[in-house]
Amino acid sequence: MKLAVVLFNLGGPDSLDTVEPFLRNLFSDPAIISLPILIRYPLARFIAARRAPVAREIYAHMGGRSPILQETEEQARALEAALQRNGHDAKCVIAMRYWRPFAAEAIAAVKAFSPDRIVLLPLYPQYSTTTTGSSLAEWRKLARRVGPPQHEVCCYPFEDSFVAGVSDLLANAFRAVKPELCYRVLFSAHGLPKRVIERGDPYQWQVERTVRAVIERWQGAPFEHTICYQSRVGPLEWIGPATDHEIRRAGAERKALIVVPVAFVSEHSETLVELDIEYGKLARESGVPDYIRVPTVRSHPMFIEGLARLVGVALNSPRPVNCTGGRICPAGRICGYEKASSHA
Repeated sequence: MKLAVVLFNLGGPDSLDTVEPFLRNLFSDPAIISLPILIRYPLARFIAARRAPVAREIYAHMGGRSPILQETEEQARALEAALQRNGHDAKCVIAMRYWRPFAAEAIAAVKAFSPDRIVLLPLYPQYSTTTTGSSLAEWRKLARRVGPPQHEVCCYPFEDSFVAGVSDLLANAFRAVKPELCYRVLFSAHGLPKRVIERGDPYQWQVERTVRAVIERWQGAPFEHTICYQSRVGPLEWIGPATDHEIRRAGAERKALIVVPVAFVSEHSETLVELDIEYGKLARESGVPDYIRVPTVRSHPMFIEGLARLVGVALNSPRPVNCTGGRICPAGRICGYEKASSHA
């Protein structure tokens, strides 16, 4: 059986010249700015033009482009190898949401491969309408005539192998601590405007479940820890506490920090620049005695093993799957599992 796996991710500019078009695509997404199209498009162009100079400085720190495509390609090759070991004639293709390769390019690659089955696999462990929901909506709009049966993975916030990979990287960080210091672990995730969560988005709840699963793996966690959120922009109220606030608090309390990017599975501007450079500088200025940043899971063997397992589960299910056998989100939350099921 020929199997195509479509990996969904955010994407990022591949040169400084593409920073503004990338931002324009981002802010044109109705999942990001929920205004009528006649207002949203001009507003997206205005915001992109205004933010592009600062964003170009950020990407200049990374050699003039985002590394997210290269990292996703490495994950794709690792997952292909894992699926082939499991007996599948598999090909992984990438569908980025806001920069190349777009969903349309992924569709062309899938058609050229001519698979018997397709699995849609978001590289967002925690479901949000602004990430997984947006990517799958774009795919469904463009892929209506893609013939083979399609299976979906909705989310996997506490999938065993993903949690094991995060825990293993955290354990490596603890091997580098200074014994005379007292450490606090910050589990940092990308933030969202508070009103998105109030509308029922399950992202914050799922982030909390990820952290709970990591703590349980440490048998109750012999360390102090906090969940916080980074990357807030604009005048809206965002979910918190904010990562920069927690860094300042740690400095005031003379706590050393270990920072875990718990909602990212690859390195990009929010880890390499925001966490490493900007927040690293803030930590020094705030008096944090030691600042350790844990890497993302990237192509960690445990994480790839978990993705391969999810693909296998999806292939045997007529409904979208997550890290359990059914709905995981509490009542009152948008359930990506059920929203996806209506399209299955």
